[in-house]
Amino acid sequence: MGQLSPRQVAWIAALVVAIISGVLAAFLLWGRAEAMTPFWSIPFAAAVLIISYSAFAFGIERFIHSRIKVLYRTVHELKRSKPEALRTELEGDALSKVNLEVQQWATERRDEISELHEREKFRREFIGNLAHELKTPIFNIQGYILTLLEGGLEDEKVNRDFLNRASSGVDRLMKIVEDLDLITKLESGVMDLRMKRMDLHELVQEAMADLDLVAKERGVRWRNELASPTMVYADRDRLMQVFSNLFTNAINYGKEGGTCRVKSYPLGEQILVEVNDDGIGISSEHVPRLFERFYRVGKSRARNEGGSGLGLAIVKHIIDAHGETITVKSKEGKGTTFSFTLQKQA
Repeated sequence: MGQLSPRQVAWIAALVVAIISGVLAAFLLWGRAEAMTPFWSIPFAAAVLIISYSAFAFGIERFIHSRIKVLYRTVHELKRSKPEALRTELEGDALSKVNLEVQQWATERRDEISELHEREKFRREFIGNLAHELKTPIFNIQGYILTLLEGGLEDEKVNRDFLNRASSGVDRLMKIVEDLDLITKLESGVMDLRMKRMDLHELVQEAMADLDLVAKERGVRWRNELASPTMVYADRDRLMQVFSNLFTNAINYGKEGGTCRVKSYPLGEQILVEVNDDGIGISSEHVPRLFERFYRVGKSRARNEGGSGLGLAIVKHIIDAHGETITVKSKEGKGTTFSFTLQKQA
C-alpha cells in the first residue's frame, strides 16, 4: 500500500478520536439517564469527527508547511527562479511530491556538474593541443633564426635555405591563427554565408584540380561521380573549403595509389553527399571525437607538415552553419566515408 496523504491521515486520526469519544459518551450516559440510549452517542461521535478532522487537517497542514517551506525556498533559490507561493496542497501525498521534486533537482545538478567536468576536460585538452601545435613551428623558427645569428647568415649555402624554412614556419603559424579565427566566427554567427544556387559537380571538379599535383605525388586517383549538373543552395567559397579539407584528408591518409570518390544520393528536398577514400581508416573509438579541434587519432594519422589540425573541425562548423549535418563512417584498413547533406535546387 502506498503512503497516506495528509488528508487521509487527518481522517483516520479524527475517526479514531470520534469512535473513542462516542464509546466513552455512551458508557457514561447509560447509567445516569435511562431515557438516554447508546444511540445518542452516534450524532455526538459525528460532531467529534468533524471537529477533530478540521483540527487535525489544520495542524498537519501547518506542520508540513513549517517543515518543507525552508526546503522549497532553498530549492527554488538554487534554481534561481522567480519567487513563487510556497503553498502545499493536502491533496495526494505532499511529502512524496516534495521528495520527487528534490530528487529531480538533484539529478539536474548532477547533470550540470557532469557537463561542467566535461567542459573543463575539453578546455584542458584544447589548451594543451593548441600549445603543442604552436610549439612545433615556433621552436623550428627559433632554431633557424639562432643558427643564422650564430654565423649562418654569412654562409650563403645555409642562409637562404634557413630563411625559407623559417618563413614556412611562420606560414604554418598564420594558418593555425586564421583557422581558429574562422571557427570562432562560424561559432559566433558573425560570418554571414553567401548562399546562392550553384553547380556542385563543377565545384568538386575545381577542388580536385587544385589538389591534383599533391594527389599525383601519392598516386591518388579522383572520381567525381556527381551528375552534371547537380544544383544545390550553399555558400560556394565555404563549400570549397569543405571539399579541400576532405580531399586533403583523403590524400594524407588514403593509401598510396588509392582512390577518392565523391557521390550523391537524393534525400527528399536535400541531397546526401559522400566523400570516400580507401585508406587506413579509423578505429571506432576515435570516430566520435574526429571533428574536435586538434584531435589526433594516433601515430598512423600523425601531424602533416603545413596542416593546422583544424581541417575537420572547420568542415563541421561550415556544414552546421548551413543548417545541415555531417557524419563519418570508417573501418580500419578499409577507408573512411564522410557524409553530409545540402539543400537541393531545381
